[in-house]
Amino acid sequence: MPRMSKKRREELAFFLNDRNRVTYNELCRKCRHSCKQSFRVQLIECPQYLSKRALIPVIEPDDLPPAA
Repeated sequence: MPRMSKKRREELAFFLNDRNRVTYNELCRKCRHSCKQSFRVQLIECPQYLSKRALIPVIEPDDLPPAA
């Protein structure tokens, strides 16, 4: 594996692990989209990811604002 240039290493500093390899978050590893996040991130907000355990909000007719 070729060495990384200083400029490239500085750009990817947030993604490099202790072995200087680019590492992504657990949920981003298998994702096909290019919006990868670092393994250092604790909380993820990804528009492409929807957990199967997430609750989908249901809008009731009473919750809608009155029509003008």
